[in-house]
Amino acid sequence: MVSEPQAGDSAREIIFYDGHCGLCHALVRFTARRDHAGWFAFAPLAGETFRSVVSHPPAAPPDSVVVHTVAGTLLVRSQAVLHVMRRLGGVLRMAAAIVGLLPRPLLDWGYRVLARLRRRLFPPPQDQCPLVPAPLRSRFRP
Repeated sequence: MVSEPQAGDSAREIIFYDGHCGLCHALVRFTARRDHAGWFAFAPLAGETFRSVVSHPPAAPPDSVVVHTVAGTLLVRSQAVLHVMRRLGGVLRMAAAIVGLLPRPLLDWGYRVLARLRRRLFPPPQDQCPLVPAPLRSRFRP
């Protein structure tokens, strides 16, 4: 088991998100508010951090939330979301355990359906760089 990260720890897991997606911004805000242990840092898929962390980044960033774990693994689609839920703990960890019983192809299919609808259901953020509360600023990367 990995110990909880300390403030300023470079061993945080990184959630990479689409900076033009309203659903992705909502996921980042949701996670940042509930991540009391400080597991996650956040960076856009199209940013410098993604290019520096991923050894062979694709020409176009994946159409998915991507989590870079402390073990160096890249998780995408439903596996990334379930991982975040587990890390946040409590009811979310229990929900991840239940949802995680479903076959991965089914979960990824549901993720892709939501990804296709996300721009209609969740409008893009008005401000690509929302104001981040001071205590969380160190967790956001370029």
